[in-house]
Amino acid sequence: MNKRKPEIASIDNPESWVDSYGDFLYRFALSRVKDPSVAEDLVQETFLAALRARENFKGQSAGRTWLIAILKHKIVDYIRKKIREPSSDKIETLTDASDPDFDERGHWQIRPGKWAVNPSKLYEQKEFIDVLYHCLAELPERLAEAFIKREMDGLSTEEICKELGITATNSWVMLYRARMSLRRCLENKWLSAGS
Repeated sequence: MNKRKPEIASIDNPESWVDSYGDFLYRFALSRVKDPSVAEDLVQETFLAALRARENFKGQSAGRTWLIAILKHKIVDYIRKKIREPSSDKIETLTDASDPDFDERGHWQIRPGKWAVNPSKLYEQKEFIDVLYHCLAELPERLAEAFIKREMDGLSTEEICKELGITATNSWVMLYRARMSLRRCLENKWLSAGS
């Protein structure tokens, strides 16, 4: 288990963070927010927060785990902020008579087709994702990490055990506890809110 010592040492050297963790953190953020520029911003915010808090890092977890925990909180904060803030996009009145989609009175030349997706269902999914991330943030860090690696990143039990330095039995127990905690949290914050 000498792998942890170099990782902990690299936390003491912020110049190495981008090279050591940047790509992994970016992929992690992008898989959650689906917007490359937002993912880049979240990773930068993660590095800044880690830089401010590095004296508090006690080495009880791997440096990568510590940075992922910070990034998860940044993602949750981003999602909460996005849901709370009204969209700044304003629909402007079409005044350009040369627009080929509209006639001179502003009516559609050819009506647009119906959407294959229900916007209200998409909004419900976004609300659910916000609640899910909130519930994940309430889990103990190692349980949340095991759950994310299995259910969101699609890692096998063997890969999870290798990354977390645990046995297969321990991973199953951790995943069971994470699922049960998430179930209770989702029942309280999502399912009961919809009733």
